[in-house]
Amino acid sequence: MRILVIHGPNLNLLGEREPEVYGSTTLGEIDERLRKRAEELGFEITTFQSNHEGEIVDRIAEARGGADAIIINPGAYTHTSVAIRDALAAVGLPTVEVHLSNIYAREAFRHTSLVAPVVTGQISGFGANSYLLALEAISLSGGGR
Repeated sequence: MRILVIHGPNLNLLGEREPEVYGSTTLGEIDERLRKRAEELGFEITTFQSNHEGEIVDRIAEARGGADAIIINPGAYTHTSVAIRDALAAVGLPTVEVHLSNIYAREAFRHTSLVAPVVTGQISGFGANSYLLALEAISLSGGGR
């Protein structure tokens, strides 16, 4: 199984940016943990980070035929990007939305996810482990919806 992991805006700053909210784990450490667990599961994993909405949309479109499932942390685009939502809907791949913090325990504007209606599931609030939980969910479900 081929898994595409997409990290949205500002996630390249993990470990430095608001550690009281996002923790002290870096993006590189998250990617390494994902690679290790994916290898144990027999999965192939590709990770990608961008601060640019169009690049994220392009990468989602490229996943069609190149990935079996997507794990995505859209960051702030969770609450604003119809383009990312539509791209996920268009490719039709099993997708898990991930957030390090519990978006429902934060500011009111973070309580709405535009991508939630088109993904298989959502995991939030478990810090860096949210990504590993998403990988486990894909594994347990066989990658399907």
